[in-house]
Amino acid sequence: VIGGVGAALVVWQGGVGALVGDISTADLLVFVLYVSYIYQPMLQLAALSEGLNSAIAAGTRVFELLATEPDIVDAPHARAPERAEPSVRFDNVTFGYDPERPVLRGLNLDVEPGETVALVGTTGAGKTTTISLVPRFYDVQSGAVLVGGHDVRDLPLDWLRGQVALVHQDVFLFHGSVRDNLLFGRPGATDAELRDAARAANAEEFILDLPYGYETLVGERGVRLSGGQKQRLSIARALLKDAPILILDEPTSSVDVETEGLIQEALNRLSVGRTTIVIAHRLSTIRTADRIAVVSDGQIAELGDHATLMDRDGRYAHLYRIQTERQKVFA
Repeated sequence: VIGGVGAALVVWQGGVGALVGDISTADLLVFVLYVSYIYQPMLQLAALSEGLNSAIAAGTRVFELLATEPDIVDAPHARAPERAEPSVRFDNVTFGYDPERPVLRGLNLDVEPGETVALVGTTGAGKTTTISLVPRFYDVQSGAVLVGGHDVRDLPLDWLRGQVALVHQDVFLFHGSVRDNLLFGRPGATDAELRDAARAANAEEFILDLPYGYETLVGERGVRLSGGQKQRLSIARALLKDAPILILDEPTSSVDVETEGLIQEALNRLSVGRTTIVIAHRLSTIRTADRIAVVSDGQIAELGDHATLMDRDGRYAHLYRIQTERQKVFA
């Protein structure tokens, strides 16, 4: 405002002087130009002040977030075991995001080392909640979740989460290069190990087709990649981490048939020799699982392999027949 008013006064006063012959028009124009140079630093200071105030407000919020204490912390007596088998056990687990409305109600399930167990069921049955308790994203209200025979609440979080590799349906990628996102799985991995993981995940072919290969920026949350490409990067990251326990949360639910085949092939390589818990809505993808657990109303309603559950003609057989009929209709 000060700059605008000042310039207007100079033009008005100088214009009157030029009309009566006190100054020349050329001198007036030069003076107006000089006035603009005088006020320009003032305008820059005003903009700088606004930027500083915004930065102070944003910084306050950032530091408040950084100072927030997590709800899940190591217990004072937490110790990493010298040796633990990659087994997972849910012992009479009850949990709810709202304690008054439990999602899981006395859930019991054992996953042996090297075994693949699939969790199936309708939306909202508690499948994702179940797997979120393994790396201790939440603490149970009653019962216990045990990894290698140890209650997860008695284990250091760094050790526990180092034992688990997760491949989610909604893959999170940072705004960095392909290489940087893969190295989140194991920062100290060599270039040869990184490329081996990418090849095993059927990802290297499309990575090399990117403008800068492994150095290509993927954009915020991987916006520059397709859903199948992001999923294969997530699998490569899990391969690179090489954790003994693998959790797969519907990794092929939102891709086309051809991409699903590539991802399924990579998942088969990833699960070899690992204790695997997989959630799948496409029941055709988990027929070869060692056991299939049907989750209903926060409990295990049925448990067995595909053939056994089909012979039982219960919830699993009903869901499988529905999907098979739908596939025939759309085919």
